Amino acid sequence: MANRIDFTNCKRIVGRAYNGANGKKIAIEYENERYMLKFPPSGNRKTTELSYTNSSVSEHIASSIFNMIGIKAQKTILGTFTVNGKEKIVCACKDFTGKDKNLYDFCSIKNTVIDSEHNGTGTELSDVLETIEKQQFVNPTVLLTHFWDVFVADALLGNFDRHNGNWGFLFDDQTQTTEIAPVFDCGSCLLPQADENVMKAILENEDELNARIFQFPTSAIKINDRKINYYDFLSSMNNRECNKAILRIVPNIDIELINAFIDSIIYISDIQKEFYKTYIKARYEKILLPNYRALSLNFK
Repeated sequence: MANRIDFTNCKRIVGRAYNGANGKKIAIEYENERYMLKFPPSGNRKTTELSYTNSSVSEHIASSIFNMIGIKAQKTILGTFTVNGKEKIVCACKDFTGKDKNLYDFCSIKNTVIDSEHNGTGTELSDVLETIEKQQFVNPTVLLTHFWDVFVADALLGNFDRHNGNWGFLFDDQTQTTEIAPVFDCGSCLLPQADENVMKAILENEDELNARIFQFPTSAIKINDRKINYYDFLSSMNNRECNKAILRIVPNIDIELINAFIDSIIYISDIQKEFYKTYIKARYEKILLPNYRALSLNFK
């Protein structure tokens, strides 16, 4: 069994701060490497018994699964941090920027397309695709492939918040080159506000599980100002590039490997482990796999 990691006494790195609304973040040094330590935000006590959300766990599991299925993502480590006598589960995200690389989110890149009538924060699909085509930072074809690969993986993980501010590019000041940044900010995957009572209800009631597969969560990407329903959109098979992403990504999803990984996490309960395994497998079998099989026949 893996050893527990306590980040409480790690060296704080001054002069480094992170934005974003999903919990507190500090920079630390761990094993001579720089990490961003993400704290879980407070939970909504009106709808859950959690005093804070499971977003740190979601961050770690989702980021790890991205790497498992061949989409480069941040390296993460789960551990604990004690604040005012209270121990919290935190996620350490290895800093992938380096001393010469700057991270620019897609929102910033979107603002460079000056002949567009839309602002950087807009997540209308047609506008996002227009920006991907017109931006001049990375090869548009490569970026389009990445966008749809991530969309399919987010469908597997139930990510409701992949907006323009949490994916983007790395610009190297020395070489003056740009690359797609590793996937990061995955704390909105896997129903992070579900406490163990909600998890039990979902595990014991197929209708509760199906509601969280076929109805919600939805994508942050919109069509006609309405957030995309993952099941409906993928099942329609109307977008050829998305279809190609399904054919690329689904064969890389190894449910047994994912289950073994989840079982190895020492910071979560048996109920949590069973929930995450059940939820991911159900989304795989009910959303992705039927579409993959249908597309495989059509593309032969």
